[in-house]
Amino acid sequence: MRKVQTGSPELCITYVARRDTLLAMRSLRLDGDLDEKVRRAAAIRGESVSEFLRRAAAERAEDTLVGTAHERFADVAGVIHGGGGRARRTGEAFLDVLTRRSPKP
Repeated sequence: MRKVQTGSPELCITYVARRDTLLAMRSLRLDGDLDEKVRRAAAIRGESVSEFLRRAAAERAEDTLVGTAHERFADVAGVIHGGGGRARRTGEAFLDVLTRRSPKP
């Protein structure tokens, strides 16, 4: 609060910034068992029930919107080509190592 002296009684100039942080409000019905689980889980996490439900909804929405595993990795899957065939030859190489190390009768 800032007071300004003038020839008349004191004048008080007050600036109040109001900001509404609530963007959307939803309501949902929970059966007794689910309500109890939500309350207990929120308490364990140290969150309010509202915050717990907001986070749960955000995680579920993200999981749903992110798509399939194929869609998630489409930009990187198949980008590097190593020539291939090495995995097929590992069994042969392993067998060679074992036969070289084993004593001959």
